[in-house]
Amino acid sequence: MVFARKEHEFLSEIGLSSRNLGCYVDGTWKANGPVVTSVNPANNQAIADVVEGSIEDYEEGMRACSEAAKIWMQVPAPKRGEIVRQIGDALRTKLQQLGRLVSLEMGKILPEGIGEVQEIIDMCDFSVGLSRQLNGSVIPSERPNHAMLEMWNPLGIVGVITAFNFPCAVVGWNACIALVCGNCVVWKGAPTTPLITIAMTRVVTGVLEKNNLPPAIFTSFCGGADIGQAVAKDTRISLVSFTGSSKVGQMVQQIVNQRFGKCLLELSGNNAIIVMDDADILLAVRSVMFAAVGTAGQRCTTCRRLLLHESIYQRVLDQLLDVYKQIKIGDPLGKGTLLGPLHTSESRKSFERGIEIIKSQGGKILTGGSVIESEGNFVQPTIVEISPNADVVKQELFAPVLYVMKFQNLQEAIEINNSVPQGLSSSIFTRKPEVIFKWIGPQGSDCGIVNVNIPTNGAEIAIHETLNLYDQLWERVTTGTRNQFWVDTHQGSRAVPLPFGSAITFACLKCSSRAMVKRPSCLRTALAFLWINDFHRQPTIKTEAIKE
Repeated sequence: MVFARKEHEFLSEIGLSSRNLGCYVDGTWKANGPVVTSVNPANNQAIADVVEGSIEDYEEGMRACSEAAKIWMQVPAPKRGEIVRQIGDALRTKLQQLGRLVSLEMGKILPEGIGEVQEIIDMCDFSVGLSRQLNGSVIPSERPNHAMLEMWNPLGIVGVITAFNFPCAVVGWNACIALVCGNCVVWKGAPTTPLITIAMTRVVTGVLEKNNLPPAIFTSFCGGADIGQAVAKDTRISLVSFTGSSKVGQMVQQIVNQRFGKCLLELSGNNAIIVMDDADILLAVRSVMFAAVGTAGQRCTTCRRLLLHESIYQRVLDQLLDVYKQIKIGDPLGKGTLLGPLHTSESRKSFERGIEIIKSQGGKILTGGSVIESEGNFVQPTIVEISPNADVVKQELFAPVLYVMKFQNLQEAIEINNSVPQGLSSSIFTRKPEVIFKWIGPQGSDCGIVNVNIPTNGAEIAIHETLNLYDQLWERVTTGTRNQFWVDTHQGSRAVPLPFGSAITFACLKCSSRAMVKRPSCLRTALAFLWINDFHRQPTIKTEAIKE
């Protein structure tokens, strides 16, 4: 079936039409639920229709997936890795089209959309290596002539429930590792990005079909809360990975815990950047701009709070305001756009409600603060001067709203950073080693990701294209020198160049691969990266792994 708009015709190259069945069940596309329309958040015009799955479709899919799990877990791990390698190659051939779809349906700018698909490709590469490293230990026994062997076995089926803001990257992070560890995957995509769910599934299952493997190894559903609840309640699914709000995540966790299942949760973030009085101001301002404005403030790791030392407060703020006023807002598929729309019209209304609450609690709008009258869900990037004790600061407003506040000393800054219930990512800008080690130590940031001299973002792979756009804007409004730093990726397996400056990154992450197998313990990996502005030498990388 043809598309109503010519600019949507590229979707046929990734197996989509104007009307699509939203469930991949045992090798067949089918669906018996309600029909929903996917819309472009830049103009709220229809892209295509999708028939969602019913509970009956879900049950049929799960029966097939359970049978496929018996076969897949017996395939040798390196051969499972070969399948994942082929998935990565298949994604490479459709990188531009899939990236364009992410931008079209989700609303993030095109370089970010392409970068998101690239994250899955790189995750495939990482998982291929992992498939040959799922080895256990030989443990000395107290009994003579005995030995104890540690052996990792698949869980069986892993359920993945993803959110709209990273509609395909998150399933990539989960599915690649789950598959090489011998698990089947059941994916319930975000209800507002069904076309991405279908297109990604077509790529993955095309590889399974090519290799004569059971198609139900990868099963996917487009649907609403009823399908998500079914995944959470299903005892056949040993582990449920959920990405979304804290409120829904808590519900998922309670349901899964009631049946003694396992959970992986990535929930809300209320991330702060601290700028000390000795910081590189140009570096800090550039980083804050990217962290607060990127993806229209809809990342879990978006910078939402900016803590400035009182001695440099006005200097940093003035530079940031100058840059904000020149950010190009518009069609996320357009050249040079830095800020696309919010994902839904409801998100736009939430932004308006949030601004009113901010004003009622003493917040002073320094720039932005309004919706942009258009067909789409566009809002102005906003900076608010506000007390750290305001209730609204403790909440996550999923929009490009940045709270700015002063502090007098490091201890006060750390207390403000740790004063919110969410604890995902954080960063500090400083040149002092004693401040750095205080920040990353037990009395420093309480967040899971602790950065130094880089943004709060989760160090996405292939994001340098996006940052180049921000860098071009920066060069138009400043005369600062341009340096580069290298930043670690989620996978810790490679680095990508980003146009900011020297950086130190400290992150404490739990190895997802160990969560995908039958063992309660996991590998705790502490990553420390330090580079200096001397590009005549290779960067030094130190990695330390600690077994919990």
